[in-house]
Amino acid sequence: MKVYFLGTGTSQGIPVIGSNHPVCKSSDLKDKRLRVSIWISWENHSFIIDCGPDFRQQMLISNCPKVDGILFTHEHSDHTAGIDDIRPFNFKQGEIPIFGHQRVIDNLRRRFEYVFATVNKYPGAPSIATIEVKNNLPFFIGNKTAIPINVMHGTLQVFGYRIDDFAYLTDVKTIEESEVLKLKNLKVLVINALREEAHDMHFNLQEALDFITLVQPEKAYLTHISHIMGFHEEVQKKLPSNVFLAYDNLEIII
Repeated sequence: MKVYFLGTGTSQGIPVIGSNHPVCKSSDLKDKRLRVSIWISWENHSFIIDCGPDFRQQMLISNCPKVDGILFTHEHSDHTAGIDDIRPFNFKQGEIPIFGHQRVIDNLRRRFEYVFATVNKYPGAPSIATIEVKNNLPFFIGNKTAIPINVMHGTLQVFGYRIDDFAYLTDVKTIEESEVLKLKNLKVLVINALREEAHDMHFNLQEALDFITLVQPEKAYLTHISHIMGFHEEVQKKLPSNVFLAYDNLEIII
């Protein structure tokens, strides 16, 4: 299974508009981060987790040939605002399944009413099929099983997903012990780490490292990174040998 990091930045992306922060001025491509998303592919299957405002650009850069489905973690705009740009895939493939908590599907229905229209729908609008994700109920994506991982983003429920020996969790601040048990024996864990300072809604760097120690994956990759975290190469030097700062267009094979 190939995991391609489409974006590894926080909600504003890096560089931040109008910012003179040194990381935003960096010439290192690893310091330039689109909004957070990954592309998972194996055999003839191709799935995206989250579809943010940089989705079109990410699809062009990655040369993603098709999307068999989109798994949403939660409804925040940096994870959902690119849904209109699935249209080229619709024109080639037809209807695309989207997976998410019912609350997330309802939120998308309000914000993107034209996508969900059943009467006089504009012929060029995106075409989707909605599939509700419920905690403790695994579901199929292609010929693999996805296990939802229930976490909290402050007071907002968010789903992470485990597929085989890989798990992807973003926008995590707290997680119950029963959900941690679903993350044992991982080869790769992807987890958010916003910055070094504490934050009300996200793991900071130390919290992410403590969580990695608790879960004990073979390798871990940090994502949803703010410019305040610092320069990629400098932060990487501080990390344990099995922990890596993810960056846009990184590919890993599991």
